[in-house]
Amino acid sequence: DISLRRCQLLSLWRWKRKVDVSLYPAPGFHFHRVFCATTSSETDPIEIHKKKLFLWFSHLPQEERQFGGYFSPETMHVDPLIVEKKPEERAGLVSSPFQTQAISSPSVTVEQLFESTGNCCEGRGLNVLLYGAVGTGKSTVVRKLVLDWCSGTTLTHFKLLVPFSCEDLSQLSKVASLRDMVGRKYLHLTKHPLLSGEGDQAKNVLFLFNGMEKMNLDFRIGSSELCSDPNEALPPGVVVVNLLRKYLLPEASILVTTRLSALDRIPQKYVSRYAQIFGFNDPDRQRAYFTSRLLQQSGETAPYQEAQALVELLYLNLQRESQLAAACFLPSYCWLTCATLHFLHFTDAKAPIRTLTGIYTSFLRLNFGGEVLGTGTGTNVPIQEQQSSLMLYVVRTVGKLAFDGVAYKRTSFSEKELEQWIGGKTKTDEELRQLAMFQTDVLDFFLVPCVESGKHLPKELSESDERQYVFSVPEMQEYLAALYVVLGENKSALEKLTGQVSVAIGQASEDVGALFNILSKFIPLRIFAVFNLIKLFPKLYEKISTYNKGSIARTMAAELFRTEDSNNEDVLDQVEQTLLGVHGPQPKQYSEGKPFELYPIFMGGLLHYGNRVLLQQLGCTIQSTTVAQITRALRKYLVRELSKPQPPEELMDLLVLLYEFQNPRLTAEVIATIRAIPLSNIRMTPLKCFILSSVLSCTPASYHLERLDLSSCLLTNDMLQILWPAFRHTRNLNLQFNSLGPDSCIILRDLLRNPKSAIRSLQLCDNPLQDSGVRTLLEALPENQSLTHLSLMHTGLGDQAALELAGKLQQHTGLQELNVAYNNIRDNAALALVDACREHPSIHTLHLYLNPLSDVGKKSLYVRGVPKSQDGSGRKVRVLASVTEGSDISEDWHPILRVIRENASSWDRQRVKQQLKIFLRDLEWGRQQQQSLWKRLHFRRVEKGVRKTLQMLEKDAPYTG
Repeated sequence: DISLRRCQLLSLWRWKRKVDVSLYPAPGFHFHRVFCATTSSETDPIEIHKKKLFLWFSHLPQEERQFGGYFSPETMHVDPLIVEKKPEERAGLVSSPFQTQAISSPSVTVEQLFESTGNCCEGRGLNVLLYGAVGTGKSTVVRKLVLDWCSGTTLTHFKLLVPFSCEDLSQLSKVASLRDMVGRKYLHLTKHPLLSGEGDQAKNVLFLFNGMEKMNLDFRIGSSELCSDPNEALPPGVVVVNLLRKYLLPEASILVTTRLSALDRIPQKYVSRYAQIFGFNDPDRQRAYFTSRLLQQSGETAPYQEAQALVELLYLNLQRESQLAAACFLPSYCWLTCATLHFLHFTDAKAPIRTLTGIYTSFLRLNFGGEVLGTGTGTNVPIQEQQSSLMLYVVRTVGKLAFDGVAYKRTSFSEKELEQWIGGKTKTDEELRQLAMFQTDVLDFFLVPCVESGKHLPKELSESDERQYVFSVPEMQEYLAALYVVLGENKSALEKLTGQVSVAIGQASEDVGALFNILSKFIPLRIFAVFNLIKLFPKLYEKISTYNKGSIARTMAAELFRTEDSNNEDVLDQVEQTLLGVHGPQPKQYSEGKPFELYPIFMGGLLHYGNRVLLQQLGCTIQSTTVAQITRALRKYLVRELSKPQPPEELMDLLVLLYEFQNPRLTAEVIATIRAIPLSNIRMTPLKCFILSSVLSCTPASYHLERLDLSSCLLTNDMLQILWPAFRHTRNLNLQFNSLGPDSCIILRDLLRNPKSAIRSLQLCDNPLQDSGVRTLLEALPENQSLTHLSLMHTGLGDQAALELAGKLQQHTGLQELNVAYNNIRDNAALALVDACREHPSIHTLHLYLNPLSDVGKKSLYVRGVPKSQDGSGRKVRVLASVTEGSDISEDWHPILRVIRENASSWDRQRVKQQLKIFLRDLEWGRQQQQSLWKRLHFRRVEKGVRKTLQMLEKDAPYTG
């Protein structure tokens, strides 16, 4: 009985352990099998293989995590267009993925490509070659294929799927048999019978070789011996060749993915089927991709609705056959579009720090990480020695073209110009082979035919018949141009020459120095002086190099504050318009050239350490000394530019530059020279608020901004929360015209209560705070000691809240000026406020105009404003209620009219007109009471100002100052 009970407990423990492991291998994974209580599946190598494969291929790159972690490979995958090609068609159809509109062939799946055909030999597996350009989605298709096989939803007739990375295989230096290669990567498949070669068991095996262009396969008999034994040790390339020849495990099927340029590395006789992957050939596929990405939010209603609106705007832009629609034929650019929109619209203070430069750098790492530019086949040089960084080649060719375009304000290029800039100086056979591979695989990734012909182009360009090419997305031109400059590829001829000589001398410096010390005893003094001059050559190079780095910083500052671009929208709005299109009035068709305001911002972002690490993985190294030299010079030039008045859009661009740079010390030094940040009328977003707060958070606690103007910025409750760190560094805060409601007062109350708050002036005009919001705000008065000016003009303040305000004024002894104009305050509440202000130790001005006050009430206000006692112990308070004070003109008539003129466009015009007519009536009555001619003329002058304001309102004319 005891032994039987032990067996039952052991079985139960094994079953529970099996369920735990199987249920939670990865997010979104479900096995379509019934769990059994036996231990057979636990030890089955195939089941272990499926579980481990699923875990490996479910892992998302770091770049995918910036979307918030809501994705799994199942939810975000959209099938790209895959078209089967006949062998004779493959060469002619190695074309740009952007020419897919003319393709009428139906799309096929990878599973359909492995369906048996009558042409294949009996007993032999199929060799399928899937090829496509960079960015068309080959690796994504492979990942989804493996995951679907693991979950039992595709290719179920294959019992075993064995994926290999050709990049990994190309790094193997030792010989190994096929079974050793499999066992080295998948230990649980060591000596598996399906790979033994006995019988026809291999028909249930599918090998997958991803990235065949990374291997130097040679199908010549003299170079790759024939082999049919899976246990024979051979170089990895020879093993793969024999698998494709069907000498080794002929029953096994093989799927190979490769780039376009490597299509003919496998002879046609060894390929059963060709299929080309084109990406997303229609807006519906693109929309499905955007939906799978942008609508995978956390389930909150507001972000979900915003994401839905973004998808609709994107879809409208794609349907217009815009340049973006052409770029989004490649799934990679769909990813870039989603990543950029997610950055622009869903950034919050809790999310990891992300930058626009970081998104573009990550985008290139996803597509070109580990990518190399080989020399092709037919050489005996090891594959590692043949290859150079593909990204560096892109910078030196396409980046050079981008830089020339930015320098001369051009976005389109002719075919002749492409030939001139990309490969124009190619001479050797080696360079010609690399150029051919680059043009076939990569060029279409960056440059595409211009589909918006005639738009934003000069007349001489639009009228020519020559086809024009543009960058897939405009921002990519600015990014590559910035990378070209920061990497130092635009060196002058003198710097290149001095650099080469300096390196040569530096390498032999010790030997040369020792030799000079010996020869100085024997050679004439004049000759020795020449040798010393040569020794100083590296210092001359260092001076030239430092000057060049200073010119980079000078260019960044000059491009950021270009006078002709000062009226443009800020760069983040420009990026959004590129993606979502322009809705409403269209911009000018063509002025002096497209503004390249992201160019200097990308230059700053590329100097950030995180981006430099990613670029180093791509073979593009930015030296730390270069960063230090540019940073030192940049501070000087930025401070010089900031000494001049800058419009709000340019200041927003500066904040973006400092944020992209991610250099707290430089940011603090630059911001320390700024006393005011006027951002009025900037369309603020959570991202812009986060940038402002991040930049100001770099400053020391002792730093305080004199004025932060965020009027008419479309601020919301959530944005105020993000801006909290920025507010703590501000003395005069202007939040008027933002439609902030009562809930916003909770954040402002807590801000004023904070002991570190330094706010002296708080302007909340034209925000519907209502009585409830003002009551909440008043709770901060007893604890706040910094506030001196409070403006609650046109906030919906009523009598009850005004009376409460009057009762709490004594609890705040530092207030000097209170503005409650243009509210719903009547006589009694207004008189209570005046009495409270008169008794207050420091309040000297009270604004009450444009309130529904009676004539008697106005007269009482001025009487109450003077001190009661004859000994002068009371205080006089300036009460601004009307342009007249009884039968005299008020001293403050001019500021009252100025405020009305400045704000009339956003106020209730009928109510303002009514108040102005009351002013005219009061002025006319007062004029009639005057005996002095000079006083009558003065009344006439004030009347003229009131009538002018009234006419402005009736004609709907803007205030001109």
